[in-house]
Amino acid sequence: MAKLLHANATISCPHGGTASLQNAQTRVAASGQFAADLSSRWVITGCPFTVGTGPRPCVTIQWITAAARVSVLGNNVVTQASSAVCLSADGIPQGAPIIAVMQQRVTAM
Repeated sequence: MAKLLHANATISCPHGGTASLQNAQTRVAASGQFAADLSSRWVITGCPFTVGTGPRPCVTIQWITAAARVSVLGNNVVTQASSAVCLSADGIPQGAPIIAVMQQRVTAM
């Protein structure tokens, strides 16, 4: 069992950029915030990562795994144990996101 992620979770990229949930579903809430699922879009801002002399910041999170037994409107929910990767604008993997704060009441498997 792992804690469910929701719109108010604190997630960052490995370089310090801040992720925010942009299009959460609006049917199910956890601790008063909408639950995140595999279809949710997380946008990263403020990533300072560069390669050589060119900036290549993380801009989005792609979730790879989710809870196997809990879904919202047919999409499995995302938990703290879900695997994900931060991607640059051109889709290059930049590393795993860091989940710092999540709600503490709802768990999923």
